[in-house]
Amino acid sequence: MNGLENTQQLQSQLDQQVLLYRITNRIRQSLDLPGILTATVAEIRSFLGTDRIMIYEFSPDGSGEVVAEARFGDRLPSLLGLHFPADDIPAYTREMYCSLRQRTIVNVAGGTMGISQHLEETGTSSGIDYRTLDPCHQTYLTAMGVEASLVVPILLHPLNPVSSEKPKLWGLLVSHHAEPQSISESDIHLVQLLVDQLAIAIAQANLLSETQQQAQQEATINTVVSLLHERPTIELLAALEATVKALQGVGGRLYIQPNAPHPPEVFTWGKQPHPPDGIPSGILEEHPLWQHWLTNGYGTSSHTNPTPNPALSAWVITDVYKEPQWRVLLRNFQSTPIRGILVLPIQYRQQLLGVLTIFRDEIDTETLWAGEFDPSVKQMMPRQSFEIWRESKQGQAQPWTEAELTLAKALIHQFAMAIQQYQLYQEVQSLNLNLEEQIDERTNQLKRALDFAKTLERITDQIRRTLDLKTTLSCLVREVRALLDTDRVVIYKLINQQAGEVVFEDRRDSIRSIVGMQTPEDCFPEDMVMLYREGRMRAICDVYNENLALCHQEFLESLGVRANLIVPINQELKIWGLLIAHECTHPRNWETEELDILKQLADQAAIAIAQAELYEQSRKAAKNEQAKAEQLTHTLNELQKTQSQLIQTEKMLSLGRLVAGMAHEINNPINFIFGNLLYASEYTQNLLNLIQLYQRYYPYPNSEIVNYISTIELDFIAKDLPKILESMQSGADRIRQLVLSLRNFARLDQADLKFVDLHEGIESTLLLLQHRLNINSDAPEIQVKRQYGNLPAVECYASLLNQVFMNILSNAIDALAFKTQGSNQNFSTSEQTQPCLEIRTALRDEITALPKIVISIIDNGTGIPNALLPHIFDPFFTTKPVGQGTGLGLSISYQIIVEKHKGSLKCLSHWGLGTEFKIEIPLRQSLPDVTLNS
Repeated sequence: MNGLENTQQLQSQLDQQVLLYRITNRIRQSLDLPGILTATVAEIRSFLGTDRIMIYEFSPDGSGEVVAEARFGDRLPSLLGLHFPADDIPAYTREMYCSLRQRTIVNVAGGTMGISQHLEETGTSSGIDYRTLDPCHQTYLTAMGVEASLVVPILLHPLNPVSSEKPKLWGLLVSHHAEPQSISESDIHLVQLLVDQLAIAIAQANLLSETQQQAQQEATINTVVSLLHERPTIELLAALEATVKALQGVGGRLYIQPNAPHPPEVFTWGKQPHPPDGIPSGILEEHPLWQHWLTNGYGTSSHTNPTPNPALSAWVITDVYKEPQWRVLLRNFQSTPIRGILVLPIQYRQQLLGVLTIFRDEIDTETLWAGEFDPSVKQMMPRQSFEIWRESKQGQAQPWTEAELTLAKALIHQFAMAIQQYQLYQEVQSLNLNLEEQIDERTNQLKRALDFAKTLERITDQIRRTLDLKTTLSCLVREVRALLDTDRVVIYKLINQQAGEVVFEDRRDSIRSIVGMQTPEDCFPEDMVMLYREGRMRAICDVYNENLALCHQEFLESLGVRANLIVPINQELKIWGLLIAHECTHPRNWETEELDILKQLADQAAIAIAQAELYEQSRKAAKNEQAKAEQLTHTLNELQKTQSQLIQTEKMLSLGRLVAGMAHEINNPINFIFGNLLYASEYTQNLLNLIQLYQRYYPYPNSEIVNYISTIELDFIAKDLPKILESMQSGADRIRQLVLSLRNFARLDQADLKFVDLHEGIESTLLLLQHRLNINSDAPEIQVKRQYGNLPAVECYASLLNQVFMNILSNAIDALAFKTQGSNQNFSTSEQTQPCLEIRTALRDEITALPKIVISIIDNGTGIPNALLPHIFDPFFTTKPVGQGTGLGLSISYQIIVEKHKGSLKCLSHWGLGTEFKIEIPLRQSLPDVTLNS
């Protein structure tokens, strides 16, 4: 029997060790607290063989909830997820569980309760001390259907082993059995070991939760820091949104206190309080309640400190409807579900920058209680039923947790630095803006002063350069209107002391002219003349708001004047007239600077008038004395003019006679030579034929003849003499063509408009330039391509057109020679092997315009750079080396084509490829109705 008991005892100890190992291994392998709790209650129920094992967790308010449960069948109902009020486990009982770590074993049928204390020093039990069960406790367990129970506290010890902090009662492990059951001390000891391991698991899970929560807070802080400090701009609104979401809020406000000269700023996101309809709204943070808190904090009523308090703490409001101080603002929240408010002061280095406010909505709660009870009345009697009682509450306030407050304080520090930077940036921007405005204002002042100086200089220069009063005063009104940027500026000249008229004006195109208009005599009183004579100036900003005479106001209305500026033009002791600026479309506030400017310009006008009058007086005084001198000068000028005309005519006649004489003198001997060459050739051939006949019939001449024939090389002469005559004839013909080309090119008999063949002029020019087509012996000859159209006779100045052809063709040959000689190798394309000159002519007969002749002269030379194209027709502009061009050829050609022939001359060039000059002239200059065949 003793051996059997020893075996059973060893088996029981082995089962306990296996159970302890399984639970411990499960705790070490997982940090999933619900899974650990579920496995623990299942293992303990199986070990103890009880009907129900549950783990009961205490809430901060003392109530508790069954968070894990294991049952055997349906012997006892499930209590999982049900709550128990705080009064079910009195405070003194919880204290005994915590301080003495006592375990309770209840036998309901026997009416006893055993108490076992866990000795921490030895890790053993103090034994079971049985006492009588309290009737209330007995009734409570009987109502639950429990006959035997075991309660073991679950205590969480501080992580720091040297800390003097007491362990925290986390919950209870409770065993219920529907029948009486005895529990040994060894079983209690094993359950305690399992509970200790469970406490370690709970502590680890709590530590993991805190670590995850801290990591989440760090991530939130990093997100807000990125929005506030790492972006190109400070994203205050986005940071507010992230903060509201991190603190489980539904809306928020960021109020930045006014910072001169900047007004207060408010950023809002999400749900916001708003006043009822019909009540004006303002900035919530500027309400006296808020301002009182900013200066004194909450909970005080003194107003001794008028400045913001730099040591404010957060204002944590769980339920705004339970805050007495907020009753004046409750109407703003009544239409919203907002109930919780967290007000955070934003401070930076003892300076209050603003306020961050987070709003939280009300929530609805539902709690499942184990049995119905009245939470507002302390339970004096044990409950008789533990059926589920569903308690629903609506509109409950959600309290702010310590973790949320810690996160809020960390975030508010980042907001403080960001707002400080934001305000510094605003200050820098404000300083920059003020500086820019000052610079702009000073620049405008300098510009106006410069414009006035330039205007004064121009008018003074005009007075010095001319004594023409009309020109000077016209310039004056024009410059004054541009300087003042007004609608109309006039010079009003007094006819007598009572009236006058407008003699000069400058106006906008939309404003009507009033030159020559006179004022009524009774609208210019003598006292006004006296004031102007004394130098009075008058600025009328609005004719309808000035104290003007009725006739004066009506007169200004008739002129369309709304505002005017009047300055007198005085000459010593008399007034000559007035310089007046008109604003016709709207009133205008004239500046003192504008009045001073107009006064100085009026003085310049007085100087100009005085000089003109002095000049007129001098001119009249000297008129009689200079009459004969002027007549003699006129006669002398006429004689000189006539003499110049005679000299010019004589020069032209001499030049014409010289050209005609040269052509005639050259042409006469050439005609003589050319005419006799035919006979000389014929005679020579006859003599040669005669010599051949002699040789045929007298084959044996005497020795002297034979010797002479040998000496003169008769055979060579017979062959070479015809060639000499042919060459002489070709040369004479060439000279005749040159003379003809010279006459055609000069066209001395065609100085006026004539109908000519343009192709003849082009060919004459090419013939005169024939000697330049062969550039040098090493380079190929310039190839001339002709694409002539069918042109009728063109009415033009033939000699001038030939001059244009000569200039353009000469430039083209120069460009081809320059490229052929290789002087410039920086062309965009490869050089052409054959220099080419192409001439095209065509008739362009348009329906809507007169027919035009188009002449294109194209070369494949060096081309002209784009930068030089706009200047090629400028006088004295040339691209040739110094000494090789005057720069007048193309300028003269342009005048001939555009001015003389009413045509166009264009240059199209590509650098390195070539140039094209396109000439267009009308087919008819003076006879547009002549047919093309005439």
